[in-house]
Amino acid sequence: MPLQLTFVTSAKRYVDLPDSPCEVAFVGRSNVGKSSLINALANRKQLARVSNTPGRTQLINLFTLPNGGTVVDLPGYGYAAVPGREKAGWQQMIEGYLLEREELDLVFVLVDGEIGPTKLDVQMLDWLRANQVPHTVVATKLDKVKPSKLATRKKELAKSAGLDTGDVMWVSASKGTGIEQLAKHVVGLLTPAP
Repeated sequence: MPLQLTFVTSAKRYVDLPDSPCEVAFVGRSNVGKSSLINALANRKQLARVSNTPGRTQLINLFTLPNGGTVVDLPGYGYAAVPGREKAGWQQMIEGYLLEREELDLVFVLVDGEIGPTKLDVQMLDWLRANQVPHTVVATKLDKVKPSKLATRKKELAKSAGLDTGDVMWVSASKGTGIEQLAKHVVGLLTPAP
């Protein structure tokens, strides 16, 4: 069942976001497929803007579910064709949000399943652990991994991320694999306690 997400607002600072009873955020490298994954979870093509140019998401984008729970799409880290000063601003924006947003329950760290965690992904995971920010790893682009290499790839990716194989969720936004399972997980997290 797709997430019934509605776009609410974009902001440069977490303090400009509306309050939420509970929230999850998606973070990852600029071309890991964050927007495509959010669109797949909602079963909508253009809910989150997808671009062939990495780094298009430049603000904190907030979506809401009918029950009031919220989903946040954070700017990608890494490659983006923007000035260095602007990139530095993104880092402050993302870190400020991750450390200060009280409503945040869990961060989904997206890692490219085909290539595994990059140096930037490992830095993000280390930073989240050091700051005790609850997170889980989602490996995207499952459809790009050859079936004969999948078992090995799963082990390698989990090890590189400092996790057990079963701790990584695998999805493919283009094929829909693992999307329903991830959507159920998100709904479970975003159902406010009565």
